[in-house]
Amino acid sequence: MRTSAHARRQRSEPLDDDERILKELGYTQQLHRRMGAFGNFSASLSVISIMSGTLLLFGYGLNSGGPAVVVWGWLAVGPLVLCLAAALAEITSRYPTSGGLYYMARQLGGERWSWYTGWLNLLGLLGGIAAQDYGIATFTAAWANLQFGYVPTPGSLLVMYAVILALHAVLNLFGTRLMNVLTSLSAWWHLAGAVVIIGALTLIPSHHRPAGFVFAEFTNNTGWSSPLYVILLGMLLPCFALAGYDTSAHLSEETSGASVAAARGIIRSVVVSWIAGGILLAALLFAVQDYAATLGSRTGVPMAQIFLDALGVATAKALLLVIIVAQFLCGYTVTASASRMIYAFARDGALPGSARWQKVSRRTAVPANAVRLAVGVAFVLALPSLYSATAFSAVTAISVVGFTPAYAIPVLLRLRHRDRFIPGPWHLGRWSRPIGWVAVLWAAGVSVLFLLPQSSPVTAETFNYTPVALLVALVMAAVWWRFGRRSYGVPRSGTANAHDQIEEAENII
Repeated sequence: MRTSAHARRQRSEPLDDDERILKELGYTQQLHRRMGAFGNFSASLSVISIMSGTLLLFGYGLNSGGPAVVVWGWLAVGPLVLCLAAALAEITSRYPTSGGLYYMARQLGGERWSWYTGWLNLLGLLGGIAAQDYGIATFTAAWANLQFGYVPTPGSLLVMYAVILALHAVLNLFGTRLMNVLTSLSAWWHLAGAVVIIGALTLIPSHHRPAGFVFAEFTNNTGWSSPLYVILLGMLLPCFALAGYDTSAHLSEETSGASVAAARGIIRSVVVSWIAGGILLAALLFAVQDYAATLGSRTGVPMAQIFLDALGVATAKALLLVIIVAQFLCGYTVTASASRMIYAFARDGALPGSARWQKVSRRTAVPANAVRLAVGVAFVLALPSLYSATAFSAVTAISVVGFTPAYAIPVLLRLRHRDRFIPGPWHLGRWSRPIGWVAVLWAAGVSVLFLLPQSSPVTAETFNYTPVALLVALVMAAVWWRFGRRSYGVPRSGTANAHDQIEEAENII
């Protein structure tokens, strides 16, 4: 049986490598390291979730460019996302802490960079919970429509969403041992489920669409007249679907051999998701029987209509259940990742009421209050769904706009302050700078793009409230920086501390 960190401290036994590295970074081991390399990889794979992000925005992609934009957008965005993931993995290898991005920004740029990186990352994670769990509610409603003739309303979807949030909160209170089991199960479920769906869509339908439809059909139901703008809007699908790989970093304090395992978990989860997700999207598009019926499906989920038309009612319902289970496991892991971010951010005094949110259960070593806060804020983010027809795509955009700059800031700081960064055991070598600059430029473009209107004409129902959510988060961060920054204190590694002293001396001079 593995000796706990707490027991070792009481017996004055030597720290193992993970605990020693964490102590050098300024923290004492509090969470249980019961997750291996595969569990860490599985967690990020589950959050990316080819049967969640990829399928949740499948209908959005069909309306914002159609099959051609879905396919070519996926192929084009994947390598760019991989550049950002690789650059982030390199930094994670050096700083494997639950704080993840904001801790990296503190070491490489200073407290103000760290502060705003943390708030952006938190916005992305909370938006991710909202997007994932609201998506589960819509898919569950689609299954209920096939099974019982149930017709969802905005109010009933919100109630279903609240129930799903509550279930994720309860499961997250059980500890790391269950998390290790569920994330590993999730990885296998996603991969096996994708194989089953792709196989069914390939072998069962008597008719498949020609390649010209899949690779060249362009559809514009956004109301905008510019094809280029519509194509760019369609990029939200792959950008959202391939986000969340920072989960490996947030779970690094619960992972053995985290300096290497967390970095590899980031890279491998993106590569596997990009390949498997691309094949799944192609299989769906080739299996479309009636394009107009797919876009206007009475189930509310275009993918469900493809299953109905190509595979029949019984098979459609069975495959929808496979997808819903995968999405549920994904939502569970996103909640875990967000709660660890809240715990770490509160541990460093960055949140109002930090003392409450950083508490760790003695029995399970889980930040229970952080779990509750995560699902509570996620519920509030989805409230506009009661009156906005585009609320779901706005929530997904919030997640992308929060995640992407938060990923890019540590990479930018690493490029600007080369002398502050000593590579960890996993690094990119001479490719570090070119990959890093591609990642930063890509992230800047994406962050601006998804603040723009998604539908025309812009009305109260079609308004993209992503800029509002971002502005609220940044205002809260700015106000709290002014009044609460004295409580903020991210431990400094030896390299960062030395440079801080040099800068202070230069300022005095």
